[in-house]
Parts: sequence; structure tokens; C-alpha cells
Amino acid sequence: MPAAVLPRVRSGRVVFASVVVVSLVVLFAPAGDVPGAPPGVDKIVHGVLFLALAATGRWAGLRPAVLLPALVVYAAGSEVLQGLPAIGRTTSAADWLADVVGLVTGLALWERFAARKRR
Repeated sequence: MPAAVLPRVRSGRVVFASVVVVSLVVLFAPAGDVPGAPPGVDKIVHGVLFLALAATGRWAGLRPAVLLPALVVYAAGSEVLQGLPAIGRTTSAADWLADVVGLVTGLALWERFAARKRR
């Protein structure tokens, strides 16, 4: 990796780690700590969260071949864990789908902007 790229990747890793921490708080907050919202807003939150995880993961230098399956598994696992009594939330296939849509969108946007920057 060229020396000029290292500070950018290090910055990306810090931002990615921060987004991971935010995702842990958002996805695993107990039901009583989750603010009420109009129907459907939770799907937007899921999508934006996984878009951010995908984009910052790419910024951190993670390859799509690693990042995509890891985040799909994280999304599925988060839904399973949300159904545990200790968290008191519900498991939702629609939330998982919103996660995957956000993830794929984040990867696609990263690739589009990266391709534009290379020109």
C-alpha cells in the first residue's frame, strides 16, 4: 500500500470502528430505550446504518468480498439477538432486508464514487 494511502485508510478505520459502535448501540438497545417513531422509520434507520457500515468499511480498506458476507451475517445475527428476552425487541425479516438493501447501496455508492475519483 502506498504511503500516501495509509493516513486515509487509518482515518477510515477510525470512522468504521465508530460506526460499528453506533450500530451496536442502535441495534442492541433494550426495547425500553428505543424511542417511538412513525411506522417505517425503523426500516430507514436500518438501511442508513448498514449503508454507513458498508461505505466506511470500504473506506477502511475492507474488500467487498469480505465486507458483504460479514455484514449480511451481522445483519441476520442482530435480528436474531433482538428477539432475545434480555433485549425485548422483535426479530424482523423486513429489518434484515432493509439492512441488506442499505449494505448493497453503500457498496454500490462507494464503487461509483471511487470509479469517478480514478478518472
